[in-house]
Amino acid sequence: MTLALDTLGRLESEAIHIFREVAGEFDRPVILFSGGKDSTLLLHLAIKAFYPAPVPFPLLHVDTGHNFDEVIEFRDRVVAQHGLRLEVAKVQDWIDDGRLEERPDGTRNPLQTVPLLDSITQHKYDAVFGGGRRDEERARAKERIFSLRTAFGQWDPKRQRPELWNLYNGRHRAGEHVRVFPLSNWTELDVWNYIEREGIELPDIYYSHQRDVFLRDGMWLAEGPWGTAREGETLLRKTVRYRTVGDGSCTGAVESDAADIHAVIAEVAASRLTERGATRADDRLSEAAMEDRKREGYF
Repeated sequence: MTLALDTLGRLESEAIHIFREVAGEFDRPVILFSGGKDSTLLLHLAIKAFYPAPVPFPLLHVDTGHNFDEVIEFRDRVVAQHGLRLEVAKVQDWIDDGRLEERPDGTRNPLQTVPLLDSITQHKYDAVFGGGRRDEERARAKERIFSLRTAFGQWDPKRQRPELWNLYNGRHRAGEHVRVFPLSNWTELDVWNYIEREGIELPDIYYSHQRDVFLRDGMWLAEGPWGTAREGETLLRKTVRYRTVGDGSCTGAVESDAADIHAVIAEVAASRLTERGATRADDRLSEAAMEDRKREGYF
């Protein structure tokens, strides 16, 4: 007797299959984990894929130093709860020793590429799991589930391999590695529906709360170690939530009364903007901002 799977069941089954394929094909995989919703979902699926054995891969977080405190606290709590090994590559360390320079605009999101590539090289990771989804941004929609990267971490769309019948080609030369996207076929709404179904905990900032924010370029930004309101900008107390989390200097909040997961799902279902399009200033730099960064080695 064959049991039919619903949409979430099929997506879960595909992701678990991908995790197990990578475990069989590669020697030194790693999971990128920031404590955000997509990487938390990714970790949840990895735990399911190998249960009752522990997750056989370490976690890696490229920490800009401009993260929200709530997310870092959540990250560390989850790691401790599951007895996982977390490597943290701090952008500040690269700035301190001269390998990177602060940008004039104070944004550190684009500075993650060098620490990421250096960490991959140092630890000899040959497969790097990420939580990227095709509906996030047009450049992500061009990539396969297995994305071959050069020895310099660069992505070349012309080198992508076909993935017919869920067959994944992980062959790579010495020094190259493969980025792996088990959530590639998920949408933001799928993610939230699955989080509800599985009862997955997330950082509180994904739900409605009070926060001091200021309006810049049409986005509600919070003050923090990355800076505060400039002349002509006013700090206001707003009821907001975050659809995505990252570098606080370029990640905006949205005005929202969605205080629980049911309200968030209703809000996401009605939205016509992706979370990156609505709340990530670094993706607005140019039409090809994300694709340019991916070609340089960004995730």
